[in-house]
Amino acid sequence: MIVDCHTHIKMRSGQNDTAAHLEACEKVNYCIVLATGDQESLQANKQLAEYVKKYKKMIGFAVVNPLTNNITNKDITSMTKALGLKGIVLYCPCHKFHPAHSRAMRLYEIAEELKLPLFFHNAGPFKAESVLDFARPYLLDEIARKFPSLKIVVGKVGVPFIKETFCLLAKHENMYTDLSVSPHKVWEVYNIVTSAYEAGVMDKLLFGSGYPLADPGQCIEALLGFNKLVMEANLPTVPREKIRNIVERESLKVLGISL
Repeated sequence: MIVDCHTHIKMRSGQNDTAAHLEACEKVNYCIVLATGDQESLQANKQLAEYVKKYKKMIGFAVVNPLTNNITNKDITSMTKALGLKGIVLYCPCHKFHPAHSRAMRLYEIAEELKLPLFFHNAGPFKAESVLDFARPYLLDEIARKFPSLKIVVGKVGVPFIKETFCLLAKHENMYTDLSVSPHKVWEVYNIVTSAYEAGVMDKLLFGSGYPLADPGQCIEALLGFNKLVMEANLPTVPREKIRNIVERESLKVLGISL
């Protein structure tokens, strides 16, 4: 089974984006679609829910802004489970809140109760007004310690703070990251994968494409052909089975998502 744990779709752009997203996801069995952070949360979640309900392979994550949305069990349930959405995505730099803000901590408590995994989309691309301080992965350490049964995904390996992410993955059983690689950035892909292998956290990596920034099929090909990238350069390689396990990992089961 192949699960793309990181895709987006611009719901306001009409059917063209929908068709392109469906075509891109043909290469995978299931696809997590993250609501975008540049829309009002309730509107974004309702539009996403309408989309994912039409296609069995699509799994939606609701966007929540703890500074502007009501944070009660009833409100979070209506934004997620009542709409058929299976998790929560947060944009701390974009929405300008510290990951451990008191209102955010209340949200995590509710998410743990409802068994909703969290996806921290704190990596770029950043807008000029985004608060980069709130993108640091180490800020999630407090959350992982306080909510040990809450499934947490650090988006895009926490780029550009990759080493902090790997430290968290090694430290906390409940933390994961999606390996959204850019196939044309060969050196970046090589360094991320080899660093994860050397840190002993390969089993914490989930496959993701970051669509529309990259195509799932091209990302899969780049990962499975990883060692060919450096075959003639006499650089360290990573066992192919370790890389294949990332692509074929049962990510939905890992995140506690039931269909």
